[in-house]
Order: sequence, then structure tokens, then C-alpha cells
Amino acid sequence: MAFFSVIISVYNKEKHIQHTIDSVLTQSFIDFEVIIINDGSTDKSEDIINRFNDQRIKLLSIKNQGASNARNTGIKAATSDYIALLDGDDIWETSYLQYMYDAIRKFPEIKVFTVGIAQKYDHKVVPVPYSFKQTELYGIHNYFKASKRYTLITSSSVVFKKSAIEKSGVFDTSLITGEDTDMWIRFGLHFEILFINKLLAYYNYDAYSLSNRTFDLEKKPNFDTYFEQEKNNRFLKGFLDRNRYSLAILSKLQGDKKNFLYYTSHLDTNNISIRQRLLLKSPKWLLQLLLKLKSLIGEHLVYPEN
Repeated sequence: MAFFSVIISVYNKEKHIQHTIDSVLTQSFIDFEVIIINDGSTDKSEDIINRFNDQRIKLLSIKNQGASNARNTGIKAATSDYIALLDGDDIWETSYLQYMYDAIRKFPEIKVFTVGIAQKYDHKVVPVPYSFKQTELYGIHNYFKASKRYTLITSSSVVFKKSAIEKSGVFDTSLITGEDTDMWIRFGLHFEILFINKLLAYYNYDAYSLSNRTFDLEKKPNFDTYFEQEKNNRFLKGFLDRNRYSLAILSKLQGDKKNFLYYTSHLDTNNISIRQRLLLKSPKWLLQLLLKLKSLIGEHLVYPEN
């Protein structure tokens, strides 16, 4: 049995999937299996995957049902105790799995591990701005407290013990986007997170990817299942309010008064910055202008939910 099961979910990633798989097969730590879930791609993704001749790769082609179902399918098929997720357009440094293995051996009681990540744009690479300071290689964090500026966990920088999902549950298939956020919340409620202070994963920003063009608020989490828990967990409350802020801004941009009122009514403005409070009160045209200015330099006005 391999030490890691690498789960790669793919939907129309012909532009990136070659580099993604290469970044796995060139790992310095080689004791892993690769389970690739082709989630009903209609481009040449599957053809590119089939060009690889490596016995560690197992390709499962399924009907398109979204990233949650694809990842759940991969997790179910995994034979290893440790799951390493990777999106079909992101990449790892060659030492990624070695650092993960060393951390697991050093901290066997920890269930969830993550590393530093950077966003790759066409013209630059931007390390994400974490809200905490960590000078040591290893640090154990409360997920919500550590995710004030940017999420501590992403779907291409996380390794977790398969048994962790017995408490957290699997990905919610009813969510088309924001399913990652929902999963990380459940991880954060049950487990401390070990952060490896090394930049080892890269998120490829693609303006046409699903997460960057899905604006249907009905397909995003509304966090109502956490109302009771956030009453007694101020770090969870702050985390959810920062996400509610993002969704409130999205609601205003869409002229959706109902959802804007829903998110702002559950949002404690003490948990967001003065600038964010001003943006909430700003007219739609000003938000659109700021969004356009950000897009001109290839960045987000509001990052995807934490």
C-alpha cells in the first residue's frame, strides 16, 4: 500500500493537466498512488492523461457532477491512509510530498497538514498573505484564527488522514462552488492544522475556471448550518463573517437585494475592516469600477471564499 493517495480532480483542464501530473510524478518522495478523476471533461484532458505511462496512475472517468463528487469518488477509491488533494490546473514543488511525509512522522497525532501556496498569474507569482507570523518550519494552528487574510487550507495544499472524514464528513455534493470552504470549516471544527512554512504549492489563476466565473449565489454555501456553533466560537464567527462580507459584495454587484440583506443581517461588522465596511455601503457602480481596475492587473477584487 502506498503512503499517499494523490487525488486529482479534472474538468476541462487540457491547458494545465500535463504540468499538474508532471509535478506529481517528479516528486522526490515516490511512495504514492495517483487517482485522477476525469469529471466528464469535453476537451482533450483525458487524451493528455492517457499519454502518461506510469503504473501509479489510475484514471476514473465519470459523468460530470462537480468537484465535490469527483473528490469523494477519489477518496473512496484511495487505498492509502493519507489523502493529498490537487486540482487539475495546479502544481507542486518536487519536495512537496517529502515535506508532508516528514511532518506526518514528526506529528503523528495531527490529522490535517498544509503548506504555503502562491497564486500564479500570467505575468507574476504572488505568495498569499497569511495573517499569522511563523518563523519555524512547523506550526500548529486554529484554522479560523489563522485564516483572517487568506485560507490556511486550499484544495491543492492539503494532506489529511483518511480517517479524519469520519468526523468531518466528505465534500458536500449540493455545493457547486465554495465546497472547499465548507469542508475546511468542518476540518477546523474538529482538528488543529499543522502548517509547514515552505512555499510548495502553486494555484494557477484562470479567469475562465469554474471557481472564478460561478456567480450564482444559490450554488454557494450560506453557512446557515453553523449558526449555533458560531455563537460559542468567536474565531469561527469571525471567519464566517469575512466570507459573508465577500458574498454580500457579490450580491450587491448582482443587484440581489434579498441575498445582500441575508448576508449582512448575519454579519457582525466588527469582524471586518473599516475599508470593507465602506465597500459594503458603496454604490454598485463604484464596486464595478474597482473590480474593473483589479481585473486590468489580473487580480481579484474579492478572493474566492476563505
